[in-house]
Amino acid sequence: MTTGQQPAHLIIEQFGTVRRITINNPRKKNAINMQAYGDLTDQLNAADRDDSVSVVVLMGFGDFYSSGNDISGILTSNQSVEERLKTSNGKLFNMVKAFYSFSKLLIGVVNGPAIGIAATTVILCDVLYMVDTAYFYTPFSALGLCAEGCSSYTFPKLMGRSKASEMLLLNHRMSAQEALQFNVVAELFKREDFETKLWPRILLYGELPIGSIMATKQLMKRFEVDELEKANRNEVDTLAKRWLTEEAMQAVMNFMTRKSKM
Repeated sequence: MTTGQQPAHLIIEQFGTVRRITINNPRKKNAINMQAYGDLTDQLNAADRDDSVSVVVLMGFGDFYSSGNDISGILTSNQSVEERLKTSNGKLFNMVKAFYSFSKLLIGVVNGPAIGIAATTVILCDVLYMVDTAYFYTPFSALGLCAEGCSSYTFPKLMGRSKASEMLLLNHRMSAQEALQFNVVAELFKREDFETKLWPRILLYGELPIGSIMATKQLMKRFEVDELEKANRNEVDTLAKRWLTEEAMQAVMNFMTRKSKM
């Protein structure tokens, strides 16, 4: 069941105690703009406060999870560079925090490629399922930028230092099979099995005692919340500095030029 007025690039649906949030910007492969940053933050925080919700599921519309940050929106803003950075970094910090501070069960369904901020934030979910043809891609150094979405903390913890460095420093594209091998996702599924096999199982999770899930989740995360908060703040501060460098601006402009020719 679809709920109320829908945000511009999100579809919000409720199935019993399971709320599904679908990133919906197919024209840009589900890229996330500044408005969507705020809307996703608001939706996660609202679901966390809502007693009718036990589970939140995040996925993308169609065959992409999300192509990441909508860089074109930042470059075409009428604000000054400083104003843009203050706005975007504030929204980025709050969105990332909404992921790691979510107290209920948060499930990511990576139904297609997950790039940049989309990859780093979905990895903050409690459980991840991934289509066997999808991939993770974090091309931060190719854009002259830096790690974001707490990935400077979560990637080494999940994958080990070497694979995390390959991802964050060398723009490695991680296949679904690698993601399973390195314990980034719980299980792979075929796209055609989502409605018949995976989704019914997720609906059953909504029937589990939510108090028990929240208590165990709090126990599991009690040692890392402070680390995630520090990582988020340090990454946002460093990202702001990187955006002001000639190296980053040139890399981003080169990226936009290549994209326009595709």
